[in-house]
Amino acid sequence: MCGIVAAIAQRDVVPILLEGLRRLEYRGYDSAGLAVQQDGALHLCKAVGKVAALTDRTLHEKTAGPIGIAHTRWATHGEVTEANAHPHVSKRVAVVHNGIIENYAPIREELKQQGYVFVSDTDTEVIAHLIDAELGRQDSLMAAVQAAVARFQGAYGLAVTDAENPDELIVARMGSPLVLGLGIGENFAASDVAALVSVTQRVVYLQEGDIARLRRDEISIFDADGAEVQREPHQAAVGDTASKGGYRHYMLKEIFEQPRALAETIQGRISNHHLLPESLGPGAQEVLQRSRGVHIVACGTSYHAGMVARYWIESLVGIPVNVELASEYRYRDVVVPPDTLFITLSQSGETADTLAALRAARQAGYLSTLTICNSPQSSMVRESELAMMTQAGLEIGVASTKAFTTQLAALLLVTAMLAQAAGRLDEALETELVNALQRLPDDIEAALQMDAAIRHLAEDFVDKHHALFL
Repeated sequence: MCGIVAAIAQRDVVPILLEGLRRLEYRGYDSAGLAVQQDGALHLCKAVGKVAALTDRTLHEKTAGPIGIAHTRWATHGEVTEANAHPHVSKRVAVVHNGIIENYAPIREELKQQGYVFVSDTDTEVIAHLIDAELGRQDSLMAAVQAAVARFQGAYGLAVTDAENPDELIVARMGSPLVLGLGIGENFAASDVAALVSVTQRVVYLQEGDIARLRRDEISIFDADGAEVQREPHQAAVGDTASKGGYRHYMLKEIFEQPRALAETIQGRISNHHLLPESLGPGAQEVLQRSRGVHIVACGTSYHAGMVARYWIESLVGIPVNVELASEYRYRDVVVPPDTLFITLSQSGETADTLAALRAARQAGYLSTLTICNSPQSSMVRESELAMMTQAGLEIGVASTKAFTTQLAALLLVTAMLAQAAGRLDEALETELVNALQRLPDDIEAALQMDAAIRHLAEDFVDKHHALFL
C-alpha cells in the first residue's frame, strides 16, 4: 500500500513530490517523507501522519531542490515513528522502498560488522547501507544498485538518490510496480501512474527486474541481465478519475460510475447478441473447448468475485472449480488435473501474491492462463496467455464497488463462453444471458435513482448502534 514518487528537473521538485503523494493518499499510510539534493547535500524531511503534516514541515524548513524522492509508508517492519518513515539514508545515499526484503536480517548483521549503524527497525535501511557499501566497490551509482539488488530476496520498488551524483536518479522494480513519467527536460517515477498525471501523461511501465537511470534529458533502462532495453511509451489514461468529480467522497463517485464501467467492460465481448470468445486472445476458442476444470487464484475482493464465479461455472459448464487465495496457493504443492484453465483476478495486475501464483502456474502444467484485470500494461496481463480487461478505471475507495462488479461481469462472460464451448449453452440461454448483461448498466442506473430515498431511510438508522439486515 506504500507510495513512491521521484523527480529530476531544472526546477524545484518538492511541490511535484508532495502533489504526487497527495494523489496516492487513497492507498492508506501512516507516515510520509521526502529527500532532496540541496546545495550538494541531502536534505531529509519526515512526518508521522498525513502528507499535510509533511507539507507543513517542508515549508517551515524551506525544503527545495531539483532532484528528490518521496514516500508514503504503511508500517510492516517497525512501529509508526519518524525514524522508521522513508526515505532512509546512509551517508550520501537516500532510498525509498515498496515491498519486503525477506533476507534483510543476515545482510543487516553483515553490514553492522562493517561498521554501519542502524537507526530504524525497517528492512529498507539495509538497502541504503548496502548501496552505500557497494559505492565503494563499483564505478557508478547504477552499478552499485545493480550489485545490491542482486542480493535481495523478496519484492521491491526502489528509488535511489546519491548526493555525489546530482544529475541522476536510479529506480528498480521486482514484484512491486514502478512507472516512469517522461517530461521535457525533466523525468519522473512513481509506484502508480496517478501520482504523475499532474506533470506528464507519457509513461513507461517498467518490467520485472528492470533498473532505470533517470536524467533530466534521457532515461536508460536495463533488464535483469544488465542489458540495455527499450520499453514502449504509453499515454496515461487516468484522466480526472483521481478527483472526486463533485461527489462527497470517492466511494460514492465510484458507485455511480458502475453503469459506465460495466457497459465498457461488456462492450467488444458481444456482437449481434452472440458471445465473442476471440476477445480473450488468440487461440481462446480452442482453450475453452479443451477446458475440463478451472483454478481461480486471487486476493481480497477479487477472491470473493472468484467464489461467485465457482457457482456459475459448476452450474452452467459442469466442470470442477477450485478458488484459492494467492497467498496460500504459492506455498503448497498443487495437483493440476489435465486440461485445467488457470484464471487470475486483479484490479492492478501487480498484486504480488497473485503475480507469484501466476508465475508458478506457468510451470505447473496448466492448459492455459487467463487474467481478468483492469490494467492493460500490468505484469499479470503481459505474462498471461489470455486476458480480459475490465474497464473500471482507477478505484480509490477502499471498499470495492466498480472493480468488483466489473470483475463479476467479466467472469460471467467467461462462464458463458466456457458453457458455449462445452455445448451446454443453447441459443435461447445464450440470448438470455447476453440480454441480461446488456441490460445490466441500465438496471444499475435505475437502482441508483433511489439515492434520495435511501438517504432519507438512512436517517432512521444513523443513531442506531446495531442493525440486522436480511
